[in-house]
Amino acid sequence: MSTWLTRWRINDVATPTIQRRRLGNALKRAREQASKTQDEAAEQIDAAASKISRLELGQSGIKLTDLTLLLSFYRVTGDDAEFMKELARAGRQRGRWTGFLGAIPDWFRTYVDLEADVSDMRWYQPEVVPGILQIENYIRAMNVKAQPGVSQEVMDQQLKVRLERQAILDRPDAPMLNFILSESAIRRNIGDKAIMREQLLHLAELAERPNVELQVLPFNAQTFGAAWVGFTIMRFDHDAASDVVYLEDYTDATYLDRPDGVKAYTALWNRLQSAALGQVESRNMILRLASED
Repeated sequence: MSTWLTRWRINDVATPTIQRRRLGNALKRAREQASKTQDEAAEQIDAAASKISRLELGQSGIKLTDLTLLLSFYRVTGDDAEFMKELARAGRQRGRWTGFLGAIPDWFRTYVDLEADVSDMRWYQPEVVPGILQIENYIRAMNVKAQPGVSQEVMDQQLKVRLERQAILDRPDAPMLNFILSESAIRRNIGDKAIMREQLLHLAELAERPNVELQVLPFNAQTFGAAWVGFTIMRFDHDAASDVVYLEDYTDATYLDRPDGVKAYTALWNRLQSAALGQVESRNMILRLASED
């Protein structure tokens, strides 16, 4: 077990969200190696089996007293036990976006933590330009349309959050970012024509970066029944077993990490990627639209 655990270092990832996921993975492996069921583990901490399930999925933290009981039950000792206790402590820390609680919904806070720590991301967007690719004027114009009645202070905070998220593009260890945008996303006017031209030129510039792959799914492409569904597939430390699929609607979000769910969205991504224009053709199309009156 120690071989798997010690290849992670606590300081590799800063977010409590990821630390809880790592602890959950470690607890699940420890339980399985000890040949124990979730029901048996739950009895040790006087809880329901659903609590063990949430812990193993990284959806909740754990008290050190409960963790100690589980580690003893799973016969985890030494460095492995101390490592898992460190993960538990890190998972209870406040997230990096705590100062923006009024600007970020609870259901989105997990996403921005995960996004900051990806090693690879595949993002399909059918209607608007993805957040981390948006210019400031585009963000402002979209917020005004989408949130009538929201105070200027909150919108300024939302703008700041989105611009800070874009730091992922310029990190020395920048992840591989793959985007497929439907033609709707680059034709839909957000703000005026000048803003859209600026936004499109920004996309064309980003598309030349070595860590960014950008494709356009044109209107006349062979499409699929679920091509209208936007989604993001996130991978961490280049480990496919840790993939998470993020799905967002108007008031909530879903995070999928079940292998069957991840597999289905990965297959959909592959089909969309095959139907989309190549990277050179996509950039040319974006530049052509930017030059139109």
